[in-house]
This record gives sequence, C-alpha cells and structure tokens, in this order.
Amino acid sequence: MISRYLFLGVCLLLFNCKNKDSQSVTITDVSKVPLSYAEGFEITHHENFSTLTINSPWPNAEKTYRYALVHKNMLPKITLNNDEFDGIITIPVKKIVVTSTTHIPALELLGVEKSLVGFPGTDYISSEKTRSRVDKGKVRELGKNEGINTEVLLEIQPEVVIGFGIDGNNKTLETIKKSGIPVIYNGDWIEHSPLAKAEWIKFFGVLFNKRQKADSIFNTIEKNYLEAKSIALDAKSKPSVLSGAMHKDIWYLPNGTSTEAEILKDANVNYLWADTKGNGSLSLNFEVVFDKAKNADIWINPSYYTSYEALESSNQHYTKFDAYKSKSIYTFANTTGSTGGVLYYELGIARPDLVLKDIIKICHPDLLADYKPYFYKPLH
Repeated sequence: MISRYLFLGVCLLLFNCKNKDSQSVTITDVSKVPLSYAEGFEITHHENFSTLTINSPWPNAEKTYRYALVHKNMLPKITLNNDEFDGIITIPVKKIVVTSTTHIPALELLGVEKSLVGFPGTDYISSEKTRSRVDKGKVRELGKNEGINTEVLLEIQPEVVIGFGIDGNNKTLETIKKSGIPVIYNGDWIEHSPLAKAEWIKFFGVLFNKRQKADSIFNTIEKNYLEAKSIALDAKSKPSVLSGAMHKDIWYLPNGTSTEAEILKDANVNYLWADTKGNGSLSLNFEVVFDKAKNADIWINPSYYTSYEALESSNQHYTKFDAYKSKSIYTFANTTGSTGGVLYYELGIARPDLVLKDIIKICHPDLLADYKPYFYKPLH
C-alpha cells in the first residue's frame, strides 16, 4: 500500500540526471493547502512540485493515491521517480476528461471549461455553456462510464482523466492508466457534509494552477451557505418534511446523517427521519413511511416523478398524504437541460448554498423574500 504521508525530512525523491539541466532536489518548504471541511484529499506544495493525495476515493477504500503535479516550466529541470506516484501530471492541465456531471461546474466556475475534450454520456450535461461545446463537437462522446470508448479517448489524448469509483473495480479506468494517461479518482460524493463536497473545487484548482481562484469561489459559497443557515434560525415554525418515494416496493429516503438531511437541518425544518444513522439511503416499506409522514407539511424529492398525475398513476396510495392533498410537493426533476439532464445532479454538489436557499424558500416562504428557487419547483 502506498503511504498517504509525504516523505519528510530525510526522505529524498529520486531524480533522473540524464541531462545537465536535471537536478536532484530534497523535498523542502512543505506547505499543506488548508481545507476546512473536505477529508478525502490533500494538497501539499513543495519547492519544485506539488503532491495531490486522494485519501477516500470510494467508501471503505483501503488504498490511497498520490499524484505528482509538476508545473510545465519545471519539467526540464526535474525528473520524478514514477514508482513513487500513481501518476505524474503536468500543470496547468490543458486537456481533460471528466466522468461525472458533478465535475463540470468546477471547470466552469474556474473558467477552464474549454479544457474538457470528452465525457461519457454527454446527453446528461445540462449547463448551457458546456452543452454548447458538446453540440459543436468540441466535447467527444465517450460512451458509458463503466465502459468508456478507449479508442476515442486515445484519439483525443487528454492529459488526465478524472474518474470516480464505487469499489475500485472499474476495468476501463485500469486500461486507460495502462495506456499512459493518468487517472485521478475524485471522491467528492462520499464526503459527509455539503460544504465538504463543495470544497473539492480546490482539487480542480490545483490541476489548473488556479488555487487562489478556487479558494475565492469556495469562500463565497461557504459565506452564502452560512448566512442562509443563520437566516433560517429566524423561522417562526418548523414544518415537517417527507422525502423520497418508492422504487418497486421499497421507499428510499435520506438517513439522518446524510448531506441531504444536513441541509434540511440547516434549513431549520423537522425532517421526520433526522434521528436515523447509517450509510446510504434508508429502505422502508410503505406502511412505515405512511404511518410517520401521512401528515407531513411538505414532501420533497419524490424520486423522478414530475407531476401529480404521474405520482398518482404510479401508486394510488401517494394521494393519501396530506402533502399531496395540499399540493405541497417539490422536486428538482423539473429543472433540466436541453437534452433532459437534471441540473441538480450537475450543480447541486458544487453549490450547496443554492440548495439550502431553495429549501428555506420552500419551507419558510417569509424568509429570503427576493430569492427565487434555483433547482426546486412544485410538481405540475
């Protein structure tokens, strides 16, 4: 197992001295990028390069990954030992492939969306800016995430692929690594708080040599989130909230330690399953949910259903909830891009401040008077 700790003090990197410009340099002047919430990655700057460490690429991962990030101006001067790293990347990155729509907002916020040259499942991309580049053929379709079209990938030759792994068994990503293209696993989705997930913009910031801009963007998101949380404390009541819907015979809804539940808590509402714990969604039968939530004031995220008609057609029992009767059901599924991709699945992780404001506006209409919900809309 590759250690997650940097070689400090007496440890030396092995440098190649094939030409007179190469230097053997001790790792000195180590400084770690401060992270306020995120735990899944670390960035450490050295005199001649930086190290990006991925601590939690997927749930219960036993392996950490270390990548050397070398500025293009330093390339003639140093040669790193490949065996010490899972990848050596020249920065700033000019051509990149990402594999989740949640990665795209970071590129746009940093102003480097033109570096995106390929994506698996381009129809899921919702943002107008990147959607336009897809339509112009500047972002190549790479097929499915589990089976990326390596022939096209090798043709467009990205400098790095940003992947995500459920368990580390993605054979396609292993094939890409063997072809000589570095793969960096992004674990933003397993962080335990909304702001921790949003802080992964600093992960992209270091790849594009835009650390200060990434810090500034995150600081603004954090400020907006904490201000909205503070405003929610002025609410005169705490409406009870139900979430989720049934898939086949099981009702899936967020557990009380999830980031979704944390946003509901910060919105100062009474999420009816706030006291539950665990990993992943809660899986309950209809009777249990109905008994506890039949009188809930508000129902959010009723799965993929976008209308009351569709909800009723799926299951007549949904009509028995007070929230159905009072037309108090809200969803993000109605906010989509031109090809049907749901914007929340793209931008929601990067902008938890907007998600929180949406929930506050829905549950406390008297607060945030001039705010218009960004993701959430009432069911048709």
